[in-house]
Amino acid sequence: MTTTEIQSATPSVETLQKEHQWLQQLVGEWIYEVEANMGSDQPIEKSTGTEQVKSLGGFWVVAEGQGEMCGSLATTIMTLGYDPHKQHYVGTWIGSMMSHLWIYAGELDPTGQVLTLNSEGPAMSGDGKMAQYKDVIEFKSPDHRVLTSHCLGDDGQWHQFMTANYHRQ
Repeated sequence: MTTTEIQSATPSVETLQKEHQWLQQLVGEWIYEVEANMGSDQPIEKSTGTEQVKSLGGFWVVAEGQGEMCGSLATTIMTLGYDPHKQHYVGTWIGSMMSHLWIYAGELDPTGQVLTLNSEGPAMSGDGKMAQYKDVIEFKSPDHRVLTSHCLGDDGQWHQFMTANYHRQ
């Protein structure tokens, strides 16, 4: 291979976009409080924990959470980035309490304060069917953000089942 062939075969370094920059406000140490309603016949679950968010090259953020969930210690990992070719935010979410890999595709609202991430996952009914979900991240201030989780019901309406308030440490 000649030098020219090697250079043309080497992928070019991408340029950070304003959407990547938006993600950087997530970087830091956070504490959170969660309230979740997993069904009308279930009591509201409350839990707390911590989250550490790191930047990966400015293109990605990786958030690792540790806290109590359903009376047990749980670890969660969320990755978020922006794909300029697809022109939307992308990411994943995994948790130590389940085997499902949640894959996100989302967009920022016109105010630049609310990121909506759409996904598909196991229905809460436990019948093995899949359902549509969305996680919404809203910045209330640089040191306070709220994550709400919603499930698309059989009635065609989004139903919020979880709220997590994150405060920067």
